[in-house]
Amino acid sequence: MRVAILGYGNIGKAAEEAVKAAPDMELAGVYHHNDCLDCMDADVALVCTPTREVQKFATVLAARGICTVDSFDIHGQIWNLRSAMDAVCKAGKAVSVISAGWDPGSDSMIRAILLALAPKGLTYTNFGPGRSMGHTVAAKSKPGVKNALSMTIPLGTGIHRRMVYIELEQGADFKTVEAAILADDYFAHDETHVIAVDSVDALNNVAHGVNLVRNGVSGETHNQRFEFNMTINNPALTGQVMVSCARAAMRLKERGEYGAKTMIELAPIDLLAGDTGSLVKALV
Repeated sequence: MRVAILGYGNIGKAAEEAVKAAPDMELAGVYHHNDCLDCMDADVALVCTPTREVQKFATVLAARGICTVDSFDIHGQIWNLRSAMDAVCKAGKAVSVISAGWDPGSDSMIRAILLALAPKGLTYTNFGPGRSMGHTVAAKSKPGVKNALSMTIPLGTGIHRRMVYIELEQGADFKTVEAAILADDYFAHDETHVIAVDSVDALNNVAHGVNLVRNGVSGETHNQRFEFNMTINNPALTGQVMVSCARAAMRLKERGEYGAKTMIELAPIDLLAGDTGSLVKALV
């Protein structure tokens, strides 16, 4: 399958590496935000733009019949994006896999499995410590910010602290910038601290991780406890997840199952390269 990449920041570069490593894909091209999308020749496009630009680009591509995959990461807006893209994809006979990162994305699949294993109980998702790409991009977008880094610090039971380090443009007012960051939906729901620094590059690190814990009940048996941990390079994992979802999107399209999907709606086997028989024999 021919895979194009739209956007060439940290995720776009990582996605390019994952496409080149995939045995069933070839790179159809790398496109920037200001490129003409009408001339894109690809089966599927990885939309590696900032989250708030995903819908406008994915809409144009899906309307042309090009499948899309994005890593949209504003949890409270995912269903609205899915609904909008579903209509576009069905009209254009395309498939869009939305929010295909690691959270939302692969972590969502883990949460779904844990819910199936223990239908009653509580699941806590603890991120970090690490650099949040979505939050960092949001902080960078504020007027007066030259560079930014948003670190997520887990406090336990799904509660997080956001540490936002900003390098100010000359003449920018710190209090004005701080207020704009704190008001953004990315930060408004968590304890957030904004700190001015001389150099963001001196602090930058793309490491991240997650600890998922569910305590619940299987049938009538209590004290069922499940835990999932990972430490990762954030953009590398996001790019890899998007590439795996590109494969799933194409398989859905080949079956005529047009529309928009989140990762918990995908069959896990569709994410994998190889034939069904070999995968079942190896993994089941």
